[in-house]
Order: sequence, then C-alpha cells, then structure tokens
Amino acid sequence: MVAHSFRGEVFGPAQALHGATYIVDATFRRAELDADNIVVDIGLATQQLGAVLAGLNYRNLDDEPAFAGVNTSTEYLAKVIADRIADRVHAGALGESARRLTGLVVTLQESHVAWASYERGL
Repeated sequence: MVAHSFRGEVFGPAQALHGATYIVDATFRRAELDADNIVVDIGLATQQLGAVLAGLNYRNLDDEPAFAGVNTSTEYLAKVIADRIADRVHAGALGESARRLTGLVVTLQESHVAWASYERGL
C-alpha cells in the first residue's frame, strides 16, 4: 500500500495524491535446477521480498528521498523492487545456490485487469 502522485497530463486525475494497493509477485529464473531440485529457496525469497516491500509499504512515496522527482508508476515500482531483490541475490541473501539465477520478473497487480511487470537479468 502506497500513496503517491504523478506529474504529466498522461496521468490525468492520478496527478493528485492517491493511494495504490498492489499484489506483488516475484518470479525467479534459471536454466537448471540446483542440487536440491529447486530454482530458489522459496522461504528465503519470501523473506527477502518482504524486507524489500517493508521499505515501501504504508509510505507516501512523494515524501521519500529515493523517489524525489520520479513518477512512481507501477512499472517503475516493479523495476525498483526487482533491482533491490537483485542486490540481495548478489549479496547472497537468498543462499549460495541463488547466485546461479539468470533472471527475475517482478509483477505488481493493481486489480484483476491492471498490472505491470519488469523483467531483468541477474
């Protein structure tokens, strides 16, 4: 759950401060399963995703220095979350085996008809 506003006519009424509630999914990709026949330790992935989201939840993003002057669109937030998870993968927070992940997709759903994803390599 975030609050934010946008700049630019393309955003219409969303230029005013408003709230958004997202369902956030992270998909981890790799070419082969690890020695335990998994792509990633889902428990560690869940913990790390939760930690990344905790820094955004119940915040007015307009007040956050990291987002100063940025239109925090659904797509942009998906990228921010993906990049922050990628940092944690590279730091080993998802386990040593996760270093062999090849990609990550983060999807933010605003409703059953509106969502956006951001995909990146690792």
